[in-house]
Amino acid sequence: MQDVSSLVAQAREGRPRAVARLISLVEGASPQLREVMAALAPLTGNAYVVGLTGSPGVGKSTSTSALVTAYRKQGKRVGVLAVDPSSPFSGGALLGDRVRMSEHASDPGVYIRSMATRGHLGGLAWAAPQAIRVLDAAGCDVILVETVGVGQSEVEIASQADTSVVLLAPGMGDGIQAAKAGILEIGDVYVVNKADRDGADATARELNHMLGLGESRAPGDWRPPIVKTVAARGEGVDEVVEALEKHHAWMEEGGVLTTRRLARASREVETIAVTALRERIGDLHGDRRLDALAERIIAGDLDPYRAADELVKGLTTSSPQ
Repeated sequence: MQDVSSLVAQAREGRPRAVARLISLVEGASPQLREVMAALAPLTGNAYVVGLTGSPGVGKSTSTSALVTAYRKQGKRVGVLAVDPSSPFSGGALLGDRVRMSEHASDPGVYIRSMATRGHLGGLAWAAPQAIRVLDAAGCDVILVETVGVGQSEVEIASQADTSVVLLAPGMGDGIQAAKAGILEIGDVYVVNKADRDGADATARELNHMLGLGESRAPGDWRPPIVKTVAARGEGVDEVVEALEKHHAWMEEGGVLTTRRLARASREVETIAVTALRERIGDLHGDRRLDALAERIIAGDLDPYRAADELVKGLTTSSPQ
């Protein structure tokens, strides 16, 4: 058993091993997870969480690394949560972003963690919200969450980040992909990376046109900017940081930041509650109560919805027999 209070204290001091152990407890759904979250709760709420998403090949890892460099120049501590697809064999991350961001590996002001989705849809690992909480409590000023390549179901980053950055690149059919995946609804800042390639201006114009078509903003509402970058050379990255800072300031001024964080906390509580309920239902297989409800459905005395209501009521008022 880990000494949670000691780990939290060490994480606050910026010791990477302590941060790693805390996130491992989260990923492994340790029996100490409740103790960890209780210890972290008073220490969170200070970090600015930025989510980066986009189709595979647009340069998410390169852009993330460039943003780390920019924020470190400002003297900010940065945490990176890089979510990769799971290996079908080991269940671990297929590609460790710590390899792709090796230039920051020796920087004590940067903590990089790769997490596997483990089959979780939405582009994020199921443990991502708690891992973000660990990095926040560890004193990170900015947390960059890089998701797996987006598809139609992989837009969950919008619910976990304060600001969502959507990356596109010329010549990859991203215009169609953006409309198809619902990306136009989740982006707060759009980045056309690899802007030194042919078609970058056309991609930016098409994106601007599509954003205009779906626009129904009131005066004072945020209009997502479109920034062109060549992340591999660091070009345009300062403009991205400036756009992020403007969006952060806009959210704070209008109370949007608090609203987003309240919604995020509500979803987290709901997820934990639903998971706990699902586990209790799983424990009922072979339980007489479940069999009795099934018999009444087959006999026509009860419909499945009323049966489910009775089951939930029973689970919330008593423990499984």
